[in-house]
Amino acid sequence: MSKKSGKAKKRYFWQSDPKKSREEESKAKHWAREWLDALVWAAIAAIILRTFFFGAYRIPTPSMEKTLLTGDFLIVTKLAYGPRSPMTVSVPFTDIYVPGVRLPWFRLPGYTDIDRNDIVVFNYPIDVGPVSMKTNYIKRAVGMPGDRLEIDDKVLFVNGEESEIMAPMMQNYRVEVRERIRLSPSKVRDAGARIVQSGNGVHIINMTDETAQEVENWGEVNSVEPFVLPDDFDEFSRRPFHFSRGFMNHDNLSEFQVPYEGQQVELSQDNWHLYRDIIERYERNSVQRDEDRFVINGEETNSYTIQQDYYFMMGDNRDDSEDSRYWGFVPDDHVIGKASIIYFSWDGERWFPRFDRVFNMIH
Repeated sequence: MSKKSGKAKKRYFWQSDPKKSREEESKAKHWAREWLDALVWAAIAAIILRTFFFGAYRIPTPSMEKTLLTGDFLIVTKLAYGPRSPMTVSVPFTDIYVPGVRLPWFRLPGYTDIDRNDIVVFNYPIDVGPVSMKTNYIKRAVGMPGDRLEIDDKVLFVNGEESEIMAPMMQNYRVEVRERIRLSPSKVRDAGARIVQSGNGVHIINMTDETAQEVENWGEVNSVEPFVLPDDFDEFSRRPFHFSRGFMNHDNLSEFQVPYEGQQVELSQDNWHLYRDIIERYERNSVQRDEDRFVINGEETNSYTIQQDYYFMMGDNRDDSEDSRYWGFVPDDHVIGKASIIYFSWDGERWFPRFDRVFNMIH
């Protein structure tokens, strides 16, 4: 063997060491695999947490003022009333789902039941589509299964007694000002109120009772009183909701009962508006009707047994909330969870966070 052949091959500084390159490549692959594994497990954990434990919700409208403000971001506790197992085959964190595929689902036990006046997040019942893919709504549960409710000149009665007011509730007031005096919109806004309508020295203003008492003491104001729709004012006949067709307006609802599981109801032409969505939409029965004659799933009968509990929901801003007074009852299987805490709040008018609302508990 020659001396030349026995020498190690010369390597120049610009040439890489093949062994070292393989080690670096192996380390890079190991690092990438670790990160990919971490991301996959993080996604799985997030899906589990979102499905069974907590959800995030943003308040988009003033329907719950002053309890919840537009721009509040909430944590919703699904564990409270019991989380639902998946109802559809869908892409996580999106509204994309496989049409026509509905999974058998169940509700795990919660640590509490819905109590009267809880603030509840639920799927908007009259939306079209699978239950879990319907729009999220948030309202106060004012009527429990079996309760008898009535609204008389804006006042809610539950089982014959005036309901407890849980928060600084907003509603419309009729404000009359002195002759040839202008009421400043900015002054009204600074007081935490909003002018809904104006004309001939009369303003309809959306505000709390406390603000109404303050406005009544303004020098330019003659009188302040709740603005109540007359009993015979027809607000509902032009709306597409079945439930409200049997009433006149949201300030006056004659007495009715909130349906409950196992309740047997006798159907008639007069009460069909109360139960139509329940029987046809939520409990998915086939119904043919000719005035007081009903054929349910091919059988002629005027009797029906309710299959699940229902709730009656209302917004705290009573004159700026499209709620159960318009579209009816919320089925138990549409309930998502209980609103628990405000984790952030954004004032869209001032483009600035409301720091005083961050981490406030919701009642």
